[in-house]
Amino acid sequence: MTNKIPKVYQVGDVTVTRVTEMMLDGVPPEVYFAGSWDPKFLEEHRDSLPAGLIDGNSQLIVSIGTWVVKTPKHTILIDTATGNDKNLPLNPDLANLDLPYLERLKEAGVTPEEVDYVLLTHLHVDHVGWNTKLVDGKWVPTFPNAKYVFPLAEQQYYSSEASHNKANEANFNVYEESVLPVVEAGLTQTISPDGGEFLDIFTFIPTPGHSIGQMSIRLKTGGEEALFGADVMHHPFQVYNPEWNSMYCEFTDKARVSRLQVLENIADRPVIYFSTHFPESAAGYVTRSGDGYKWEFI
Repeated sequence: MTNKIPKVYQVGDVTVTRVTEMMLDGVPPEVYFAGSWDPKFLEEHRDSLPAGLIDGNSQLIVSIGTWVVKTPKHTILIDTATGNDKNLPLNPDLANLDLPYLERLKEAGVTPEEVDYVLLTHLHVDHVGWNTKLVDGKWVPTFPNAKYVFPLAEQQYYSSEASHNKANEANFNVYEESVLPVVEAGLTQTISPDGGEFLDIFTFIPTPGHSIGQMSIRLKTGGEEALFGADVMHHPFQVYNPEWNSMYCEFTDKARVSRLQVLENIADRPVIYFSTHFPESAAGYVTRSGDGYKWEFI
């Protein structure tokens, strides 16, 4: 248990709550932003950056988690973090975890049986893990009454030999353990490559690059708007430096294009950006700063 009351955000008549699976500090920026990191950025902007972006050793702080969306009719999860007990031979840092995620979900007022929909922005290791849980040596759906909804292009790619490459090593065995069991259980629905509306209040928006068919998810209700950005950005430093890709971006040029499109769309608008991996609240606003952008946590 976290013993910390989760913060609840209001978007129209919908509530959004963060359930954090894990917080990681001590992440070297020169590794995370391999080929992009410029230490001069931190030297020049340290005093003006929001607190909580780096630890005392100037290393990155990164989170992994889920957003719980409650509408008057439905309980919805957006992405399901990493999961316990996963066999990830090429990703030992995230393998064989034993974390109290389901207890934290309960703290946010949700039991697995109450979940109606699981919306997945893409099918990487740290977004699909709690789709399934290990029971008597078999992977079974964690949310047995839910429909799991995700981009078709993601399923086609990660279920194929084409995804078995160096850029995708971190996700080796992920489809087999965390996605295929819910497909075989008949619990899935796919979104076409063009995106589209879902449940009237959501829109799947193609933002490829980090992965082949990643989509961000817009929430519009009651005249208010939010964006679940997926991995368009992994850390607020990318708000200031949109040209920086993380080491996990598989299709680098497309990733930069998608990042700029998102920033241009939400900057200086009252749109809450719900991130997957940002530290602190993981939620905030993007505003313009000269020719660029800056980040403000809520």
